[in-house]
Amino acid sequence: MDTLNTYVHTSNKKHARVCAAERPWQREERYYSFRRYLKEKFPFKVHKISIHAGFTCPNRDGHKGVGGCTFCTNESFSPNARTSTILPIREQIRRGKNFLRSRYGAEKFIVYFQAFSNTYADVLTLKSRYEEALDDEDVIGLSIGTRPDCISDEVLGLINSYTDIYHVWIEYGLQSIHNRTLERINRCHTYQEFEDTVYKTKALGGINVCAHVILGLPGEDHSDMMDTARRITSLGIDGIKLHHLYVARNTALEKEFRLGKVKTMAMEEYVSIASDFLENLSPDITVQRLVGDTHGDSLVSPIWPVSKAEVIRSITGELRRRNSFQGAQIAT
Repeated sequence: MDTLNTYVHTSNKKHARVCAAERPWQREERYYSFRRYLKEKFPFKVHKISIHAGFTCPNRDGHKGVGGCTFCTNESFSPNARTSTILPIREQIRRGKNFLRSRYGAEKFIVYFQAFSNTYADVLTLKSRYEEALDDEDVIGLSIGTRPDCISDEVLGLINSYTDIYHVWIEYGLQSIHNRTLERINRCHTYQEFEDTVYKTKALGGINVCAHVILGLPGEDHSDMMDTARRITSLGIDGIKLHHLYVARNTALEKEFRLGKVKTMAMEEYVSIASDFLENLSPDITVQRLVGDTHGDSLVSPIWPVSKAEVIRSITGELRRRNSFQGAQIAT
């Protein structure tokens, strides 16, 4: 545990800004990938295990809204949400470990509380579920997906209490900094709530913050998306997950799409916009996801005839073609 503590404490320190020549990823991937981030932090191979801990969302249960965000069917992107039976957390972790060890040679694990809003419960319930995950000797951290309006001081205190020993992230769904967009997609929270929650989380000093952003949301143009990149950078967050807008079956967005009220991007357009976004994003922010995906027959649009890996390679290729990299527009 002493070795783990050393690496966790190191991982919680902010990277110093260095010149482009000192960042290997600027010559290779051209963006600061989460894979590289984990290699820098730990002396063993670390992978995330995604789980469903049985939570819901205030935008689905009537507390703030019903039906969720217009794009949301959690089952389309969260594997553990596609079954009516939720396995015990320990069993989900056991299965995840077996798969990731055999497929990728993983040695240690970060448990990702992925499905729905994973701070949306009383503190005792949260504590029991987080600690069930941390009870596994191969688990070295938590990543907790939630909404910025599902956080209290008491919950933040609980999560921060794990950071002396474990590597801890909170992933806040944002999608856009523009309140008109958040209202349009029925987020039921504002950008100001997100910003306030980020500052409150970062003030504790131990928790890493990741923001989720969707590119190509209804009503947004290129300038709107670049404004989101620059504002995200100004907040001093630690990670980001980028998604392209896609339409999943059985969502409010699908109804709008069928009526011609929503458009999705061709792959080439997304590659260009994602590259622009990265150029306006701090090089200190690790990119945990660069393109969204869905599963099975849930996807309505866009249907790109390439794999997720090929899209990522195309973004790297576009940045190379430009002789550019993440943070190029803000590098000093």
